[in-house]
Amino acid sequence: MIFYYSGCGNSKFIAESLSNILKDKLIFIPEVDRKQHYDYALEEGESIGFIFPVYAWAPPQLVLNFIQKLKFSRTDVYTYMVVTCGDNVGMTEKIFAKAVKEIGLQLQASFCVIMPNTYMIMRGMNLDKPNLAQRKVDNAKRLLPEIAKKIAQHEKVCNQLPKGIFPCLKSYPIRLGFNKSMTDKPFHTTERCVSCGKCVTVCPLQNITLQTEKPQWNGNCTNCLACYHFCPENAIQYGSISAGKGQYYFGRESHSLQ
Repeated sequence: MIFYYSGCGNSKFIAESLSNILKDKLIFIPEVDRKQHYDYALEEGESIGFIFPVYAWAPPQLVLNFIQKLKFSRTDVYTYMVVTCGDNVGMTEKIFAKAVKEIGLQLQASFCVIMPNTYMIMRGMNLDKPNLAQRKVDNAKRLLPEIAKKIAQHEKVCNQLPKGIFPCLKSYPIRLGFNKSMTDKPFHTTERCVSCGKCVTVCPLQNITLQTEKPQWNGNCTNCLACYHFCPENAIQYGSISAGKGQYYFGRESHSLQ
């Protein structure tokens, strides 16, 4: 079985592609978290996969919280993770390995797929140029059959992810600061908003509601930016930081304006 989380579609594409190749069941983490479905029976030879984007050089906190609640009928199973990121992952592998070890699993393989950048609500961070975004997607499509083959053969592949420079600094103190500062308060709409409700439907955490025909963010936000990127009118902004930075989600050409 494959557990996955995705906001703007990069990790969803990877998860669906591997699920199709491996003929494995796909489970969307926020959905089963809402249903509080945490107990799973495993068949002989079945593997457990986790696919998610890297947030602040670590697994998203919602993924780590979800893992703590999981219970499996057996733990002597091949366990792997596939992460997506814009360039590097810091200490993501170590953090994730520790999380699954606490519920009795041993991480035996880690894979990284570089995908177009989606996080641009910090000063100096922007989307990839369209040509670079497309090259990343094309390369990802070439890598997937190889990754699927290694998973199917239960190959042990660890300590090969691109950590980048100062990985411990990024994945620990900087990440902690990032998590503390995470908020949906700066989100707002401009006069371009047509009250279509797209932001409501794409939010993986169901954090957005329409009030007086305008979106309202309700405090349970992981800053995945799905609402921003999927808005058909580019009417959602994050303070003044997102102004003019364009939009991207998987399947749509990057509209970087920088």
